Amino acid sequence: MATTRENKTISQFKSQLIGGGARPNLFEVELTTLPAGIAWPADNFRYMCKAAQLPASVIANIDIPFRGRIFKVAGDRTIEPWSITIINDEDFRIRKAMEEWVDLIAKLENNLGATDPSAYMVNAKVFQLGRGSTPSSKNNAGDRNAVLREYEFIDIFPTNVSSIDLSYDSSDTIEEFVVDFQVQSFAFVDAGGPNG
Repeated sequence: MATTRENKTISQFKSQLIGGGARPNLFEVELTTLPAGIAWPADNFRYMCKAAQLPASVIANIDIPFRGRIFKVAGDRTIEPWSITIINDEDFRIRKAMEEWVDLIAKLENNLGATDPSAYMVNAKVFQLGRGSTPSSKNNAGDRNAVLREYEFIDIFPTNVSSIDLSYDSSDTIEEFVVDFQVQSFAFVDAGGPNG
């Protein structure tokens, strides 16, 4: 017997698109502190962090062969490295802090470094922001963005501070670099109030 499905309209779609859809350019990354002894411009970083990601959730599968077939079961959950892109300004404060953090973990001249993980791991947060001052706001009045979802990256440390390409051919551009972090875990919080 044939079955049918209701034809969906653009008006129905519009009614389901809560808040007009989340926007990838409305976010903020908060990294309030670095390991002891490293000067960190936390407020400046909030503006200079140009790109980040919300965390991926990856569960590997385990293949079990059985009589010519493969039975799949859930394996372990892993956490992908987390990357951010940072705009470099002329004081190099953020770049310098990241280089010092990597040097704390493994010095170039002798490969010595911090051995206690609590000495080089910190937490960071990513806030997905809304267009209004409250989640699913009907208007965008006010001077604050609602936090739609908050992710906390737990016990992160950098494993790569990317190069910055220099060239006479580069004009009308600003330097930027990428930092890759290893992440032990992450937690998330549903929509809250305005981001402070």
